[in-house]
Amino acid sequence: MTLTLKFCGAAGTVTGSCFRLRHGSSQFLVDCGMFQGSKTLKALNYDDFPFKPDEIDYVLLTHAHIDHSGLIPRLIRQGFTGPVYATAGTRDLLTYMLPDSGHIQEMEVKHLNRRRQQTAHGPVAPIYTHRDGENALNSFRALPYEKWHDVGPGARVRFWNAGHILGAASIELELTSGKAGGEMQRLLFSGDIGPEHKLFHPDPEGPADLDHVFCEATYGGRNRIDIPTAERRKRLAQEVNQALDQDGVLLIPSFAVERTQELLADLAVLINQQVLPRVPVFLDSPLAIRATEVFEAHAENLEDVAGHGSIFAHPSFHFTESVNQSKAIDRYSGGVIVIAASGMCDAGRIRHHLKHFLSDKKTTVLIVGYQAPGTLGRLLLEGASAVRIQGSDIQVRARIRSVDFYSGHADGESLVEWVRTRQPIKRGLFLIHGEAEGLNALKKGVIETGFPADRIIIPELDDEFDLSGDKAKRLKRSAPRRLKAESVGALDWHNRLAAFSLDLRKQLEAAADDRSRDEILARLMKQLDR
Repeated sequence: MTLTLKFCGAAGTVTGSCFRLRHGSSQFLVDCGMFQGSKTLKALNYDDFPFKPDEIDYVLLTHAHIDHSGLIPRLIRQGFTGPVYATAGTRDLLTYMLPDSGHIQEMEVKHLNRRRQQTAHGPVAPIYTHRDGENALNSFRALPYEKWHDVGPGARVRFWNAGHILGAASIELELTSGKAGGEMQRLLFSGDIGPEHKLFHPDPEGPADLDHVFCEATYGGRNRIDIPTAERRKRLAQEVNQALDQDGVLLIPSFAVERTQELLADLAVLINQQVLPRVPVFLDSPLAIRATEVFEAHAENLEDVAGHGSIFAHPSFHFTESVNQSKAIDRYSGGVIVIAASGMCDAGRIRHHLKHFLSDKKTTVLIVGYQAPGTLGRLLLEGASAVRIQGSDIQVRARIRSVDFYSGHADGESLVEWVRTRQPIKRGLFLIHGEAEGLNALKKGVIETGFPADRIIIPELDDEFDLSGDKAKRLKRSAPRRLKAESVGALDWHNRLAAFSLDLRKQLEAAADDRSRDEILARLMKQLDR
């Protein structure tokens, strides 16, 4: 049986999830996600796919997050005409998320081209448009959990609840050679695995006795203490009350899907219990507003929210749709909570609010999710004293706080346990969707359970493997890698230049006088002339 797999994304990085499989005469994808993080990674979104889109027969989608789904409109625009199989929850969320993603591409390119007019560089086109995002929805076919569905010759698929976000799935595949009584292989793609006891969703589920397993490693080696709902809400209340003391402003960069709805649910309960004051809570993200409507439509499938009324329609909540409504939030000098996308501060309205409020000591920024290397959120989390937003250098005087009890990902110990319960895994375990530290930590943890080390593979971007034998075999590349392995998960020169620029400005401002500043610049110029 011909069976090969190419790692077109999420190899050595937590972003750009995309796996191309050849099975007999068929080709299909598991996920088709957008690269996020450094400019070097983002540039891959503009490059040609490492396969021909018009030769792909179908796409299997684990969940709605843009780093797993975000390039589907571009795939279609470049010739893909097949179906995209996903759960109903994923399809419903993407009804808003894909057009919104296209709108973001258009707006970002509009601002970029405005700056490029001042240089010799010509204009660039968006990766895709709002309309492309809308048109992509016609390709979706919704499948239920835990039921087999034939998707192609000798191929059938079954979705398992991954417990990550609404509609998230681990994808089980049975692939046969096409001959009567021919060889059959069972593959499982984890998608993003949620933690146990997560708000809204049951614990992750999945099959055992597989040939190959592809497991995410986002939080490999990082362990959390599971806390009950009451304790989580108590800790959130402490953070919020501390931020609002002395009439402060609380900014929460939040992923529009799932994380925002979890925060709204807990804030509603805490305000009703009078643990928090009745201050205005602004949800400043059109996408998050639409996603909240999807959650309300799927309310019968959500756990842990019964008995609290309509948690998403609390009188303290204000949903700001328009740009003017968003800008009006700047009139507040304190006593307000603002939840805005994006969760890593790399796009969306949160950047406007950070630009306005970051330099105020009364402001608190509460980070509630994973921050990829090179993102503005990661820079803030690592203690940057100044950042660059929309062309302006902004001093960071705000308090930067972080909590991890809303994580949508299983921690290191839970990932090891997830792998253990999938065994026996007969041919290979591939560790994906992680940075080097997390990938290696998860590998070590799995080996300590007795799993054979020679069956664990950590692929690099654009690696391709033959899966048809007893063990996976790495194939010789027919084209050079799009990025060197050391460039995939690291900060690029854009990040280093921004950090250098801010450090230089800081030194110049701290210098005793203009003569000292001139000396600093002279030494720098001398080094550049070498």
